[in-house]
Amino acid sequence: MNVRAAAAEVIAKVLRGQSLSALLPDYSDRVDEKDRALLKQMCFGTMRWYPQIAILLKELLTKPLRDKDLEIQGLLACGLYQLMYMRIAEHAVINETVSASHKLNRRWAKGLVNAVLRNFQRQRQQLVDQQENNQVFQAAHPKWLLNHIRDAWGPELAEQIIAANNQQAPMMLRINRLRTCREDYLAQLAAAEINCAAASYSAEGILLTEPRDVSLLPEFANGYVSVQDEAAQLAAPLLMLEPGQTVLDACCAPGGKTCHILESQPDLARVVAVDLEPRRLARVEENLQRLGLGAEIIAADAGDLQHWWDSQPFDRILIDAPCSASGVIRRHPDIKILRKPADIAKLAAIQLQLVNQLWHALSEGGILLYATCSVLPDENDQVIGQFLATNANASVLNIDADWGIKTDYGRQLFPKINGNDGFYYSRLQKAADNNSE
Repeated sequence: MNVRAAAAEVIAKVLRGQSLSALLPDYSDRVDEKDRALLKQMCFGTMRWYPQIAILLKELLTKPLRDKDLEIQGLLACGLYQLMYMRIAEHAVINETVSASHKLNRRWAKGLVNAVLRNFQRQRQQLVDQQENNQVFQAAHPKWLLNHIRDAWGPELAEQIIAANNQQAPMMLRINRLRTCREDYLAQLAAAEINCAAASYSAEGILLTEPRDVSLLPEFANGYVSVQDEAAQLAAPLLMLEPGQTVLDACCAPGGKTCHILESQPDLARVVAVDLEPRRLARVEENLQRLGLGAEIIAADAGDLQHWWDSQPFDRILIDAPCSASGVIRRHPDIKILRKPADIAKLAAIQLQLVNQLWHALSEGGILLYATCSVLPDENDQVIGQFLATNANASVLNIDADWGIKTDYGRQLFPKINGNDGFYYSRLQKAADNNSE
């Protein structure tokens, strides 16, 4: 399949509500192997800068395209992204993008695509200058999300978050301490001429200077290392794991934290990993197998205890709650399009319900770690505050750390350029029931 036609179809499907990460594997298989990196770059880049591109297209099109012609909208968006941000000769971008309209069976659009891209080429500076005071254009974020971030953290910190969101995400590794140590693996990477550095906060983390295919990483197939952002690597240590404990990882897919839990404390009595989607649980199984680890995998709604829980309480529970993913926009730039303002309140209600339900499965004296990859307090401190207000047997266990900032009930990390993703953690302990005697 023509790579630009493939990108146009992917972008159109995202505009219709599908997820970029769900679409890309299939479309990568449809294009030539030599074009796969280009396809990914065009799709990710167009999504990353789509708030800007949409504004420019509104100026360049005499009338909006019909819904059934979103593939042409996607093709034009991809063309503008290439002209604005990629180092490809402009004449080649225009010629190849016009040609792709044929591959999409939209021959009528050939003249339109040519005119729009050439008009942008001629008027580029003027069009960009017109948007000098347009906050959405300058930040390349939807207005509602900009307001949320600025209201929560103030203009200076918001600017840093937005800048990090608009960068390509770094590639971070987590060594499997059951197979190797960080110093030895750093040496193996150096021997393979892969530039890297020890992570700032995670004792098992390694930051790669540039992303690499996992097949090029030493001993990857033998379970020496996994790909996991540094912020996510902080979960296992916060659980304060001890031999003989039972652990629940709720909402576990794709299994990075489940595996890290097992690597961190190999003498746990039981580890249960629950996720709603069987398709995603296959990834958990693959990761466990590659790392030489084992856990009980259950496909279920983690909060619906009566359908899967055997009434044996857990000493530790990790809830990596479904959230807006506003802390990982650089990894999932389609969030800028797919996420809507009304989603935040809906997600917060789901999160609170999940904590309330799973609290029943926690043993007395046990620890529940609540985590999100969100930077919005509505999904973080506000959820925990509401939970604490109605659960007298819950108290906050302070997280004393040198990462992130302290909040009322936990710690918040923000996405960093060449650093960790945005993440929130709150650690709660369940009091012993004094009436149990």
